[in-house]
Amino acid sequence: MGLPRRVWSGLAASAVLIGALAGPAQSQQTQQQQPGSVRSNHGAWSVICDKPAGATAEQCALMQNVIAEDRPEVGLSVVVLKTADRKARILRILAPLGVLLKDGMELFVDGNNIGRAYFTRCFSEGCYVEVEIDEELMKILRAGKAAVFALRESADQDRVGIPIELAGFGEGYDTLP
Repeated sequence: MGLPRRVWSGLAASAVLIGALAGPAQSQQTQQQQPGSVRSNHGAWSVICDKPAGATAEQCALMQNVIAEDRPEVGLSVVVLKTADRKARILRILAPLGVLLKDGMELFVDGNNIGRAYFTRCFSEGCYVEVEIDEELMKILRAGKAAVFALRESADQDRVGIPIELAGFGEGYDTLP
């Protein structure tokens, strides 16, 4: 049983970092330096902290960069963070330019379709899907073993599934300030 559509397609109301912690999606083989500094690693997840321009405090996020196994040009940066006021938890996925925006992105956890979210904005580094994580989604992500984000590059192509490891997610999230 998946989450209600409103949960996955809901848009975060709080202002959050747009690109400071979510650098361009990139191949794991060509790891470019991430903005900020890595505080800790938890499975495939890293806690990365940075002080955005104009901010008074450092912001930390849980992050994982991955690429599609069969499409090395399609990669994602997956970022989980708490808003500056600590009232909301945000899941932000950065996809490369050129993806089909109107279809959005689907999330599957351990083979279960959690729902679909739609792209909210695009910048020079790519396009973002951004949702608020409620208690039910947090439980699913903490208990899950593997997630897949599915998107399409064009209307005449099948969806590309990009796997995300969930091992270490809960532990990493718990270290966020």
